[in-house]
Amino acid sequence: MKNRLKTNIRQLLMALFIGVAFLLTHDVAAQAPKKTRILFVLDGSQSMYARWENGQKMQVATRLLGEMVDSLKSVENVEVALRAFGHTYRVVQGDRSCTDTKLEVPFGKSNHDKIISKLREIRPMGTTLIAYSLEQAANDFPTCTDCRNIIVLITDGIEECDGDPCAVSLALQRKGVILKPFVIGLGLDPSIMDAFKCIGNFYDARNESTFKQVLDIVISQALNNTTAQVNLLDIYNKPTETNVAMTFYDAFTGMPRYNFVHTLDSRGNPDTIPVDPLGKYNLVVHTTPEVEKKDIELTAGTHNYIAVDAAQGSLLLQMNGFNEYQKLQAIVRKSGEMKTLYAHAFDEEKKYLVGKYDLEILTLPRILLPSVNIAQSNVTKIMIPQPGVAAIGMGVKGYGTIFVEKGDLLEKVTDLNVNSVRESIVLQPGSYKLVFRPLNARLSIYTKEISFTITSGQTTQVKF
Repeated sequence: MKNRLKTNIRQLLMALFIGVAFLLTHDVAAQAPKKTRILFVLDGSQSMYARWENGQKMQVATRLLGEMVDSLKSVENVEVALRAFGHTYRVVQGDRSCTDTKLEVPFGKSNHDKIISKLREIRPMGTTLIAYSLEQAANDFPTCTDCRNIIVLITDGIEECDGDPCAVSLALQRKGVILKPFVIGLGLDPSIMDAFKCIGNFYDARNESTFKQVLDIVISQALNNTTAQVNLLDIYNKPTETNVAMTFYDAFTGMPRYNFVHTLDSRGNPDTIPVDPLGKYNLVVHTTPEVEKKDIELTAGTHNYIAVDAAQGSLLLQMNGFNEYQKLQAIVRKSGEMKTLYAHAFDEEKKYLVGKYDLEILTLPRILLPSVNIAQSNVTKIMIPQPGVAAIGMGVKGYGTIFVEKGDLLEKVTDLNVNSVRESIVLQPGSYKLVFRPLNARLSIYTKEISFTITSGQTTQVKF
């Protein structure tokens, strides 16, 4: 007995140890930051020979870029690589290479000195082929399902090879190969700056000191931890709304970037979510109906607040008595509009944005309720009468239609099954008329009609 007890205790302790180890490992993995991979794409075209304050543009660019790469040696979860273009094929009259680009130093651990050394070797000589270089850069990032891939393009000139850098950048972002690139223009003519803004986040470096500042800003934005808090505001501008899905779309590509279910923490405050600061976002909060906030820009390295008006109340549909219908629902529309927002089931309590809605309850006949008001944090209850049942015996097959009597008018409710001689139809309380003609009767004068009344909770026999 004692040995069995000791064995059970050992097994329990072992299971507990394995469970704790799993939870700790899982927690560490969940919190592990993503690896950031930065590919520097450097312009090595002839124009980089131009003077720029204290030296040639290429000398200044490679020196400052080398200093930046050196500073990244001690930064964890960051890898760097270098691609250049226009640096191996010299431009001569009437001859240029529009494929002159090369990955000089691929991604890898402790490759910083290789990049710095290669930067010293590059000499400007060719043309400016931005589009083709970006297209080839897509192959420079080894497969990784959880990495942030960033391109930093450094150039002093516009595309010279008839490519479309904007289209290439957009395609790479849509495919999820890269995030929105950074573009640093070195002393660009103001007339061509707009051509770079569609490629990515554009920065104008007018001189050497500005270039260093811009490079620092770009790397800071690429690496700094950025968080956001979505405040779903009620009608009192308080962030009390929660428990709703929301999607962050890339405003440039239109592709979804993040999905979250909004949550309030233990103190009742919206919780913090990690969001990449690169690019703009369109946020869709999946309330009913949905709300959208466009062109959201986040400040890198800080905690950002995003406020969205999302005041909600609830709707509850119920029946006064036993529900004879199977899966009874109501179509919900915004008041005055025809677009269906939701098929609301009976006995389901669901939230809607505050406002007025038109309901079409799918009973027989339909119940139309216009301008139903949904108020902040209130439950709007709609109660409808219990239906009755019309037990219809025609005796023969035929064509029949049921109408509800509304004063002197008849409003069609439903048709009978032409292949049946007996039907049971669930109807709301009211006065009805059945119009029927046997299938084999070839004259309209053989049409019959009968009036009947439906009472809640009762079955009414309808026979000719």
